[in-house]
Amino acid sequence: MTRSTPAIVILGQGSLATARRLQQLYPDALIHGLAERVEGADRSYHEFGATLRQLYQQNTPIIALCAAGIVIRTLAPLLLEKGAEPPVLAVAEDGSAVVPLLGGLGGVNVMAREMAAGLGVAAAITTSGELRFGTCLLNPPSGYALGDLELGKRFVSDLLGGESVRIEGAAPWLADAKLPEDAHARLSIHVGSAEREPTANELLIYPRSVLIACRRRLAGDSAISLAESIRQALHQANIAVQSLACLLAADTDMADRALHDAAAELGVPLRFAPAANSVVELAQQAVPQLLPPISSGDDLAIAVANQPLDPEQIGRPRGRLAVIGLGPGAAELMVPAVKAELARANDILGYETYVRMAGPFRADQVMHCTDNREEMQRARHAFELAAQGRSVVVVSSGDPGVFAMAAAVLEALHESTDPAWHNVDLEMLPGVSASLATAAQAGAPLGHDFCVLSLSDNLKPWAIIEKRLDLASQADLALAFYNPISRSRPWQLGRALEIVRQHRTPETPVVLGRDIGRPGQTLRVITLGALTPEQVDMRTMVLVGSSTTCTFPKASGGEWVYTPRWYKGS
Repeated sequence: MTRSTPAIVILGQGSLATARRLQQLYPDALIHGLAERVEGADRSYHEFGATLRQLYQQNTPIIALCAAGIVIRTLAPLLLEKGAEPPVLAVAEDGSAVVPLLGGLGGVNVMAREMAAGLGVAAAITTSGELRFGTCLLNPPSGYALGDLELGKRFVSDLLGGESVRIEGAAPWLADAKLPEDAHARLSIHVGSAEREPTANELLIYPRSVLIACRRRLAGDSAISLAESIRQALHQANIAVQSLACLLAADTDMADRALHDAAAELGVPLRFAPAANSVVELAQQAVPQLLPPISSGDDLAIAVANQPLDPEQIGRPRGRLAVIGLGPGAAELMVPAVKAELARANDILGYETYVRMAGPFRADQVMHCTDNREEMQRARHAFELAAQGRSVVVVSSGDPGVFAMAAAVLEALHESTDPAWHNVDLEMLPGVSASLATAAQAGAPLGHDFCVLSLSDNLKPWAIIEKRLDLASQADLALAFYNPISRSRPWQLGRALEIVRQHRTPETPVVLGRDIGRPGQTLRVITLGALTPEQVDMRTMVLVGSSTTCTFPKASGGEWVYTPRWYKGS
C-alpha cells in the first residue's frame, strides 16, 4: 500500500520540538500550527476541527500532537467505513506516547512503530492480530491486494482462536511473521493472480503483477465500457481483477477520456508509452521482463509478471497543469482544491511573491520564480514541464481568470501546434478575487450588477479603457478597479475619476482595500468627492458604488457598505 505524506498538527508551542523530531522521520510532512499559539510552524491554521476534518477527507495521514479524545471527538462524524480511513495517530506533546487511533488497514500501526522507535518509546498497539503475529494480514504491503475484507476478518478471528495456517504461493513479507504454520492446516493463505471463488477458510491475497495494454476506442467500437471489456478479458484469462497493477496506452492517446475513465473505474494508474504497431508490442516494449502478453482482440493485451509491478517504473503518467488562484492571501481563504493541488505538484511556477505565498514546499518540489511581466514565457515553460509527465502548478493571486495567468496559459496553448502540449491535463482552479475579498470586508458593495476593469494600459490602449469607463459609468454599474495606479502610470487614475464623476454624485461611496487578506491589511470607506489618486497605490483595490449604494454605521465602528438587490423603478 502506498502511503501519502502525513500532516503533523499541533495546538501549542510546547509541541513544536516533538513535531520537528517526527518531521525527521517524514521529511516531506508539513507541521500545521494553530495561528494564535504557534510560531515557526510550516503552515498556520485558525480552526483545529475544520483543519483535521479537511485533512481526513483528503485521505491525508494525520499525526496530532494532543489528547486522543480531542481527535476522536473531532473526527467522529466522519467515521463511516473502516477500509477507507487514512492513518490517524495521537502523540503526547512531549513525545512520551504514540497512540494509533484509526486506519488499521491503512498502515497506522506501521507508522506508530516507526514513530515510537524514532522517539524512543513503545507504541500503544492494541490490534490483536498485529500483537500476536507481528503483521496485519488484512493490510498487505504495497504491490499486493486483499481479496475480501469481511472474509478476512473472520479468517484472522479463527487464527486468533488457535487455528494454524498453511501458506500457498510467494509471500515474502510473511517470512518474519509469527504465524502458527502447519502444512496440513485447515486455514490457508493463498497468494496468486488466478481468479478463484473465496471461501471462509482461505485468505486470498493477489500480487499486483498484471498489466493491460489498451488502445483508444473509436466511437461505436463497442456497446460496453472499456472497463467492462477489461473485466471480461481478465475473466476469460482466469486472472483476478485485483491483480491488475496498471493500464498502459500509447502516448498519442493521452487525452482520451475513455482510457482515463476506465482506469478510474478499475482503481489503477494509467501509464503511457511511445506508440507501437499493436497493443502486444506496446506492452513488450514498455515492460520487457513481462511474460509473453495474451492478446484479447485489437483493443487489449494482458501481460503477467513473476512479481508485483511498480507502475511508477512503467512508461510515464499524463502530465498535469493546474492554474490556481491563491485568493487574497490569507490561508483560510484558499479553496481546498487549490491546497490539494499544491500538495501534489512537482513544479510550482509564478511571480516570486505569489510563489512564496503559496508555500512552504517540500524538498522535492521545485520552485520556478520569474518576474511579474514574464507571463507568456512562464506559461510556455509550464507546458514544457507538464509535457514531460510532471504535475505542474502555475500560481496567481486572487482568481487565475481575473487579469491573471489562466488567459496567458490558454493563449500559449492556442498558439502551440505541439501535440504533447495539447495532451496535457489542463485545469483552472478558482480563487477569491481581490474585488470580492475587498467587497466582503466592506459588506456588499458589489451586491448588484457591477463591472471589473483594469486601469493598466500595458496590454490595451488607454482609449479603450476610457470608453469602457464611460459606458460602465453611464450604465450605473458599481465599479471595481484593478491596477489603479503605479509609478509608471501616475495620471490614469485621476483621469478615470474625472470620467466617473461625470455620471456619479460626490456622495457616492468608495471602498479602498489595501492588501486585503494579507498582514497589515487596511480598509477605508470614503466618498467619490473625497477620493484623490494620492490615497491609492498599486496594492489597493478601488470599489466605486452605483447610484443606489448605501452606507450605515457598524456597531463596532466604521461603516457597512452595500448595493441593494432592487433598483429604482423596479
